[in-house]
Amino acid sequence: MDTVIALVDCQNFYCACERLFRPDLWDRPVAVLSNNDGCVIARSTAVKQMGVPMGAPYFKVKRQLAAADVAVFSSNYALYADLSRRVMTVLRREAWAFEAYSIDEAFLAVPALGREALCDWAARTRHRVHRQTGIPVRIGLGQTKTLAKAASRIAKQQGTATFCLVDHPRPDRVLDSVAVGDVWGIGRRYGERLTSHGVRTARALRDVPVAWARRQMTVRGARTVQELRGRRCIALETAPAPRKSVIRSRSFGQPVRAQKAVREAVATHASRAAEKLRAAERVASHLQVFVQAGPSAIDLTYANAASTPLAPPTHHTPTLLQAARRCLDRLWRDGPAYRKAGVMLTGLRPETPRQAHLFDNGTSPEQAALMEAVDRVNRTMGRGTARWAAALVSEPDARDWTMRRTQRSPRYTTCWSDLPVVQA
Repeated sequence: MDTVIALVDCQNFYCACERLFRPDLWDRPVAVLSNNDGCVIARSTAVKQMGVPMGAPYFKVKRQLAAADVAVFSSNYALYADLSRRVMTVLRREAWAFEAYSIDEAFLAVPALGREALCDWAARTRHRVHRQTGIPVRIGLGQTKTLAKAASRIAKQQGTATFCLVDHPRPDRVLDSVAVGDVWGIGRRYGERLTSHGVRTARALRDVPVAWARRQMTVRGARTVQELRGRRCIALETAPAPRKSVIRSRSFGQPVRAQKAVREAVATHASRAAEKLRAAERVASHLQVFVQAGPSAIDLTYANAASTPLAPPTHHTPTLLQAARRCLDRLWRDGPAYRKAGVMLTGLRPETPRQAHLFDNGTSPEQAALMEAVDRVNRTMGRGTARWAAALVSEPDARDWTMRRTQRSPRYTTCWSDLPVVQA
């Protein structure tokens, strides 16, 4: 049976997560800040209507938000990731094929049952997701992924929960309401180029010759034109592509001059990167450590990186910690106030099978058992329950390098101490 594509988009996802366990916020404006409480990265509808732009520096809009009684939260990524996982679990059961596009969006392939039946399916799916997770979603339906994206944008513009472009009686008028820069895959640069050629709407882009679109925007632009015409050129990616690299980095909550603190931060990032490797059943053959310092009126500007090969490739945390420390010692300079550090693992390959060489003993059974035990403890008891000594140089409350999140909400679903308590 033929299928159509549905794009399911969580509405104001970060704000919806913050409201989920706080009924007192259901009718109150909400905003969420980026790392170190720097910029506004999520806004409820009321905050958008106030004119607060995405990415606005918090210090510039702080008084405006306070005057409007906006509830402001630091980013709570543990909560957002867990609620996203729950939403995606529900959506997987509603589709023939499924692609998690981002933390709050997913493409679904569903049977092509006609416009009315698709609207009924969308209503049931929205209700099921909201009942089982508490997160409101918006659904756009079209013959292709690009049209489903356009339908979702139209639903957002109209303030509706569903919009279906399948068998729509006036598709030209609908596509005229979508600016060419808002078409999925176009972006700002191509949008400006197309506008200069008189192509200002999704309908106008649909009607250009495919060969012209290819000359202006390469093969990707030609595919977009075909998708707008209802010809499916971009398939659902039902299996995620294997990782090519793992990067762990964070900006510090405040400038750091002590090597001990930066070493602790690098060790923490290396151990988290090793966890990601093991979860993906991959090993790394190359490790890089990078740092950034300054600039300011009194601090030196310094940025550097050091790398080392890993032979044999590994995901063994102690091995990665030793390599990371050697790299940091090579690039360290006294004097600058460091503001960011990170670890990047590259040259990833499957854990098995593995090409060995004469001096390659690989990961011993004892090392593998230790890694599995540590990961199991952290999975069942919460991240950070079992940690490596290199990442515990200072007490948690005394770490200068940790992110500044002064207004973070509790991790309601992933931390035992933050579980909501109901008084009967």
